[in-house]
Amino acid sequence: MALNLDGTKPIYLQISEWLENEILNGNFESDQKIYSQYQLADLFNINPATAAKGLNLLADEQILYKKRGLGMFVRHDAKAIIVNKRKNQTLKRLVQEIVQEAERLNVSKQELIEMIKTANTEEERQ
Repeated sequence: MALNLDGTKPIYLQISEWLENEILNGNFESDQKIYSQYQLADLFNINPATAAKGLNLLADEQILYKKRGLGMFVRHDAKAIIVNKRKNQTLKRLVQEIVQEAERLNVSKQELIEMIKTANTEEERQ
């Protein structure tokens, strides 16, 4: 993954989202050790303090836990926490934006639902 260094999203958030995706994709299992701040810094060519901020964010959200002197590890319920967080924050926000845009364009609820069904069907075909 390449970080967007020129974007508006802070690098530490991009790091934490990337790690969340790695956990969701099964690349890190429960109680498995995750990259250190220095490994992340080398991997993405960033400051170790920035990488640490991304890791600490995940620890604050109870997705990772620290073992003193050993590093950070994936919590046993990390996937569920990430899914719940993304449903209640990311998806909810995106749906609200779509509904607002549909209202501005006078798109009916039924038409919007049909658009979602069509997009879902097209995704399944790929």
